[in-house]
Amino acid sequence: MSAAKQVIVIGAGIIGASIAWHLSKSGAQVTVIADSDAGGVATPNSFAWINASWGNPEPYFRLRTRAMAEWTRLARDLPEIPLAWCGGLCWDLSAAAMETYTSEHSAWGYGIKRVDRIGVARIEPNLAALPDVALHVAEEGVAEPVAAARALLADAERRGARIISSTVTALVQTGGEITGVDTSHGLIAADEVVIAAGVGSPAIAATAGINLPIETPPGLIVHSRPYKKLLNGLVLAERLHMRQTAEGRIIAGSDFGGADPGMDPQVTARELFAALKASLRGGDELELDFHTVGYRPTPIDGFPIIGRAEGMDGLYIAVMHSGITLAPAVGLFAAREILDGERDPLLGAYGLSRFAQ
Repeated sequence: MSAAKQVIVIGAGIIGASIAWHLSKSGAQVTVIADSDAGGVATPNSFAWINASWGNPEPYFRLRTRAMAEWTRLARDLPEIPLAWCGGLCWDLSAAAMETYTSEHSAWGYGIKRVDRIGVARIEPNLAALPDVALHVAEEGVAEPVAAARALLADAERRGARIISSTVTALVQTGGEITGVDTSHGLIAADEVVIAAGVGSPAIAATAGINLPIETPPGLIVHSRPYKKLLNGLVLAERLHMRQTAEGRIIAGSDFGGADPGMDPQVTARELFAALKASLRGGDELELDFHTVGYRPTPIDGFPIIGRAEGMDGLYIAVMHSGITLAPAVGLFAAREILDGERDPLLGAYGLSRFAQ
C-alpha cells in the first residue's frame, strides 16, 4: 500500500479550506499553513452570494452551476455549514441587459423569473421603493463564509490535517520541482504545494519565478448590528446590494463586490449605511456596527486560475474572485487532480498557461 500523499495548502480562506477538506477526505496527509485566522483575509469581507448570474460566458456559467450543486452536496456532508437557498432579486441592470441576461441564461437552464411590483413586494415586503420589473432566481443563495471555512478546517483536522499558523516566506525547489515551503517557523516538506492564499498568492508564487497576473480591487461592505428580520433573500437593487446574515446583520455594498472606499472609508461607510436604512421599511432603527474593506484576488481576465503551474512539478494554484460560489467544486476538482491526475473538463479554460499565449 502506497503512503498517503503529503500536501501543503497555503491559505485558510474558503478556497484553501475546501481544498484541504476534500484532500483530507480522500486520504491525503494535509498541512494547512496560514498567517491569518480561519476564513483568511478576503473571505470575511465577502458578500457571499452563491450564483451563476449575469455576465458569464457559457463555459464559466457551467462551472458556476456545478459549484452551486456541489454546495448542496457539501452541506449534506457537513450540516454545520450555514447555507441558505434564499433566492436573489435583481434590478441593477439596464432594460436591455436584463433582457439579454434573461434570454441567454434561461436558455442555459437558469431559473430566472420576471416579476412585477406586486411580485417584488411579495418576495421582499420591507423594501421602501419597488421597481416596475425585477428578475428573481429562487435557486441562488448564501453561505456564511467564515463559519463555512471554519467548519471545513475543523473537519479536516478531525480527519488528520494539521493547521499551522505561520507565514510562508518561499517555495522550496529541488531539481525544478517544488518540494515544500520555507516558513517563519522553518522548512516543511511535501509532495505537492497548493497556493490558495488569495491576495497573498502572487508574492508566494514569485519566489519560484512564477507570475500570477492578479488585481486586488478593494470593496467596502457595511454591517449593521443584529436586527429583526427585514430581508428574506438577496436584493441587488440599483447602486445597493444587500442581504441579512444568519445572525441578523444586514450587510450591503454599492454592488456585491463592495463599494469603492474612496478617500475616507468612514465617510463612505456612513453614506452607504444611510442609503441602506432609507431603502427598508422598518430600517430607521438599524445601527451601523462596523464596515470592512476587503481586497478581492481577481485574475486580470476576470476568470479563476486553477491548476498546476506548467513547467513546475509539485505546485498547484487556486486563486480567484467568486471564491464563495466556486469553493466546493474547486475543492473537489483540485483534490482529484492532485491525487489522481484527473482534470475536470470544466476547468479546461482556467489554467495559468492561458496568460502565456
